[in-house]
Amino acid sequence: MKEKICGMKLFRMISGLKLWKWASSHPFFGKFCNYEMITYIICGVLTTIVNYVVYFLMPRFESNNFDIALANVVAWTVAVIFAYFVNKIFVFDSLSWDKKTVAREFTSFITARLLSLGFDTLFLIVTVGYLKWNEPAMKLLSNVFVLIMNYIASKFLIFKKNDAPAEPDDTEVEQ
Repeated sequence: MKEKICGMKLFRMISGLKLWKWASSHPFFGKFCNYEMITYIICGVLTTIVNYVVYFLMPRFESNNFDIALANVVAWTVAVIFAYFVNKIFVFDSLSWDKKTVAREFTSFITARLLSLGFDTLFLIVTVGYLKWNEPAMKLLSNVFVLIMNYIASKFLIFKKNDAPAEPDDTEVEQ
């Protein structure tokens, strides 16, 4: 799977950008310029698009804080379900589908996302509902902050790699 993704035109385009080349040679930023980061950016952008589209497809009866919050919660729910699967499969290579692993990952994923939902909703209520700032711009800015918070949680808490060697699978035949 990783080889197919690395061969994709979009992946090659991102890794060929001057900014990416500069960052990958930088002592600090270079640690983050890898397959995982590129796929996280791509999946994060796709998740943001899902969130943004669903948010603006939600019907609005009035432009009040309740409608803003309701639209945001529905958009968040759809985006989180999408994000769990693309992060698990494409970004963090968590290929185990056993019930215990999926339950731990999904519970942690939902918990982290609930925290970012709280931030996202509060940010929108304050900036759009009270300060009357530009709604599309504030939704996009909020999603940038959420993307960063979610990467940190996913990388270090949810899909963390075990340092211990994997136990042999009972279905393998010893030769």
